[in-house]
Amino acid sequence: MENKPLILVTNDDGISAKGIRALVEVMATIGTVVVVAPNKPQSAMGHAITINDLLHLNQHKSILENVTEYSCSGTPADCVKIAVNEILKQKPDLCVSGINHGSNSAINVIYSGTMSAAIEAGIEGIPSIGFSLLNYNADADFEAVKHYVKQIAVAVLHNKLPQGVVLNVNFPDLKPPFFKGIKVCRQANAVWEEKFDKRQNPMGKEYYWLSGEFVNHDKGDDTDEWALKNNYVSIVPVQFDLTAHHAIQILNQWNF
Repeated sequence: MENKPLILVTNDDGISAKGIRALVEVMATIGTVVVVAPNKPQSAMGHAITINDLLHLNQHKSILENVTEYSCSGTPADCVKIAVNEILKQKPDLCVSGINHGSNSAINVIYSGTMSAAIEAGIEGIPSIGFSLLNYNADADFEAVKHYVKQIAVAVLHNKLPQGVVLNVNFPDLKPPFFKGIKVCRQANAVWEEKFDKRQNPMGKEYYWLSGEFVNHDKGDDTDEWALKNNYVSIVPVQFDLTAHHAIQILNQWNF
């Protein structure tokens, strides 16, 4: 590529998180980077957008060349919307979201602010990737995954993605050379079995803490959960058309 690609970088852990710092560093070796990320953690926000409150943008000075950075008071999806409509002079060649502190495999893709930002970019017609590392620690080490992040991003830039498809990439928390490679997978049938820890405050008012257990009901060896447990980088192509096409013919036989 003679001209450097324009790359939008965002996340849900906030602009100062180690994951996005690692992602910006890698993307700066590929192209011209614009960062628009939440000014505070926005994990598990899903595809929420701000419609009843103000949005604020603040520009930050970057220590890297060819990198412009903004923090936004809104959600991850807000960050992409405001980047595309207010900040960028042209549509970016790529949007990357992450690197998330924690897994976004299986059903987590529904709740994930990281993936919702990537999906929002996909809706805008921008090739998009969400990256996540299976380490929830704020001080997680992202050095081992940088090679794969660059490899996957460059592949998307060169090959383009099918229309309506976004990539959900998850990394096991390993050090090289323990990665076995990359697996293109399907989303596992794995879900959260929620529990609510019911308590009382000193005034006697009840409140709840959401907790639960992540349970994998899927025994297939072609899933993201299998890949991650077997030390592969998982790539799941995600479509944001939620139509259950296989059910249309069935529903047309009903007597509404």
